[in-house]
Amino acid sequence: MPTKTSGKKSGTKKSTKKSARVESGPVPPYGDPIRKAIARGDAQEMKTVAASARKWMSDVQSALDQLDGAMKKASKKK
Repeated sequence: MPTKTSGKKSGTKKSTKKSARVESGPVPPYGDPIRKAIARGDAQEMKTVAASARKWMSDVQSALDQLDGAMKKASKKK
């Protein structure tokens, strides 16, 4: 009598198709880290987290402005 298998197929081929994936850098300090800094009540930590979040938001806004400019240029070429 044959033995039962776990249902997993061995030797299954994985797809070689590459999918578009957004690479991610450091996680920005927003939401939960900000709330946790507030809950701890450490004024210096809150100042540090706030400065870091403001820097991150400034960087993101700058990148979005660049992206908007590139999209406008691309749409004019069509």
